[in-house]
Amino acid sequence: MITLFGSGPNFGLPDASPFVTKAETLLRMSKLPFEKAPMSFSKAPKGKIPYIEDDGELLGDSTFIRWHLEKKYGVDFDKGLTSEQRATAWAFEKMAEDNLYWAIVHIRWMDEANFNRGPREFFKAAPAVIRPLVVAMVRRRVRKSLHGHGMGRHSPKEIVELGSHSLQAIADYLGSKPFFMGTEPTGADATIFAFVVSAMCPVFKSPLQEAAVSHDNLRHYVGRMIARFYPELGELAGCKAAA
Repeated sequence: MITLFGSGPNFGLPDASPFVTKAETLLRMSKLPFEKAPMSFSKAPKGKIPYIEDDGELLGDSTFIRWHLEKKYGVDFDKGLTSEQRATAWAFEKMAEDNLYWAIVHIRWMDEANFNRGPREFFKAAPAVIRPLVVAMVRRRVRKSLHGHGMGRHSPKEIVELGSHSLQAIADYLGSKPFFMGTEPTGADATIFAFVVSAMCPVFKSPLQEAAVSHDNLRHYVGRMIARFYPELGELAGCKAAA
């Protein structure tokens, strides 16, 4: 049995982390039996989530988890795709993970109102006397990570522009296709779905969230992904499972 470790469902999403949602969607696509469990950063092989335990082996990072499933279990997430299509899928996945993701992080962690609606909940377990110090320390780390990546060097308006441009590119490439690469879901859908639904999350009010939900085809796409892989949820980020 594979165990997927993450932060757990939050903000009306399968997991607060889009990377964990990506890994869970891959596991659901694979049809392999798995269970979910709360993460422990001290146990995480790369010091972050998601990570899995499979027959006693710990593996971190959603992409390496995917490659593990492909190698060990013979799962072909890109069945039917040409080498050119696989290259295109990889490029869009990295755009979502290395550009759109950081815009989402900034919206959630650096905007005071959104931080209070969301990430502040993560610190409830900390003793009240030291909670403000812990919150301030972690937010400094997040701000430093944003600055180190480069996204945090831009103004809030510029960050929204960058994230919205990624969403526009995703919507344009998706077009009227049922799934990102065509008529059937592929590995890219696990990534694109996870980050698009995170951007759409109505808990976090921002022009980026407005940009995400403004694309009708992205909302319908999320509905199709819910129906196919999360039928028990029925609705995510205001998108109902498509018939």
